[in-house]
Amino acid sequence: MATAKAPAMTKEERKVIFASSLGTVFEWYDFYLYGSLAAIIAKQFFSGLDEGSAFIFALLAFAAGFIVRPFGALVFGRLGDLIGRKYTFLVTIVLMGGATFLVGILPTYATIGVAAPVILIGLRMLQGLALGGEYGGAATYVAEHAPQGKRGAYTAWIQTTATLGLFLSLLVILFTRELTGPNFEVWGWRVPFILSIVLLGVSVYIRLSMNESPAFKKMKEENKLSKAPLTESFAEWKNLKIVILALFGLVAGQAVVWYTGQFYALFYLTQVLKVDPKTANLLIAASLVIGTPFFIFFGNLSDKIGRKPIIMAGLLLAIITYIPNTPVSIFNGLTHFANPALENAMAKSPASVTVDKSECSFQFNPTGTAKFTSSCDIAKQVMASNSASYTTIDGVPGSTAIVKIGEVEIEGYSSKGLSGDELKAKDAAFKKAIRTALNDAGYPAKADSSAINYPMVLALLVLLVIYVTMVYAPIAAMLVEMFPTRIRYTSMSLPYHIGNGWFGGLMPTIAFALVAQNGNIYYGLWYPIIIAGMTFIIGMLFVKETKDVDIYARD
Repeated sequence: MATAKAPAMTKEERKVIFASSLGTVFEWYDFYLYGSLAAIIAKQFFSGLDEGSAFIFALLAFAAGFIVRPFGALVFGRLGDLIGRKYTFLVTIVLMGGATFLVGILPTYATIGVAAPVILIGLRMLQGLALGGEYGGAATYVAEHAPQGKRGAYTAWIQTTATLGLFLSLLVILFTRELTGPNFEVWGWRVPFILSIVLLGVSVYIRLSMNESPAFKKMKEENKLSKAPLTESFAEWKNLKIVILALFGLVAGQAVVWYTGQFYALFYLTQVLKVDPKTANLLIAASLVIGTPFFIFFGNLSDKIGRKPIIMAGLLLAIITYIPNTPVSIFNGLTHFANPALENAMAKSPASVTVDKSECSFQFNPTGTAKFTSSCDIAKQVMASNSASYTTIDGVPGSTAIVKIGEVEIEGYSSKGLSGDELKAKDAAFKKAIRTALNDAGYPAKADSSAINYPMVLALLVLLVIYVTMVYAPIAAMLVEMFPTRIRYTSMSLPYHIGNGWFGGLMPTIAFALVAQNGNIYYGLWYPIIIAGMTFIIGMLFVKETKDVDIYARD
């Protein structure tokens, strides 16, 4: 049955929608600051704690950043469907901005003791909850303002916000680091957090000037608002099955491609290829500048040819070009152009680790505080942290790990039963022996900046960002179109934040664990390949195109 088209947007409404996108940029900026400065913050707030307490707080800080986000989606999604889109994400930005500012002025452990990490974790949880409510509100608000046939184009602006927020945070951190020099780790790190109060003021001013979305106002006037959005969304199979399809047939794959293209690419450059952090950040920032306009391009294109073809094509391209050791492998290309000496060393002087496999564990360590004590785990961890690919050879049961680099063999050690001083001495000697052998075999400790092919590295990073824009640009419109107005905010927020907070947020730590387990520096890429592959199959088979859905007719 034909439905009436939504009226075209006025100039003022376009300004309001752009303003909502700008506010969301600021919110992502706030969230990314902690991740970018986590190592420095840990020294300020966790270093004075005993080992057990430090582990607990590091775990909580990690959880607040990613695992808490879906709970924010539930809390604020429900509010958004009950009281309105505008007021709900006005609350989320006040929470996010206020918590970020308070991190910037929070006294350290040295000043107020254990209260410092306790308060810090509380603020991080507020940030995670706020971000959990932000995206669904902004995407729903913009889509419900957009005229029929233009939702992809308008929501694409929301899709640029996470990338622009990351870019803004990188720029502010780089500028502050240059300005404060050696004082950056003492007090300079606080400046980006404190600056967020200015962004908060601008954002609140902008959001106060907005109008409620037409679709929500229509529902309210007709007294059709949901009285129990959580129950309708997740306790009724007709809606729950769409939530499940949205998660596994769209968002999970989108999330790993997004995190691989922006976050894992930075991790790979700095931690695997040992490119100078400043250089890596500048390269990532440049790729974001070049790639971000493609969000708008693919958002517009999705209004013409559909959301699903673009998202699925982005997933397929990512899967094909993530696969290691193929002619089109992007990450093999990054190694070749960013650290050719490492590539040559792996080819000419292969390494191996001979171990009793029964004492090897999967080194999933998202907080960076877990202890691995067997000789196998220690050897593999040291080799992985030195970006040295190796093959694993079965050793005699009960034997100590043996690392072989070229023709040099180095015996490992187990830390079980060692005193603190003994452990420190053994660890230093083992790491020194490994590093010396790697140096002699041509494995560089750092990437040679004069050997980096900057144009080619940048081109590959831009390609990764373009994949991000393909899978991410149309997804806001598609999620909005999948759910009825009365439970839209709640229903779309949860799969989005489970996908991006859990599937995507765990990407770097799972990838490192896979590398340490297998020994190949490219092995971590199988995580995004498998998740994206799952999403591609489910999406192709079960997810329906939505671009022609009339959301005004969906009560």
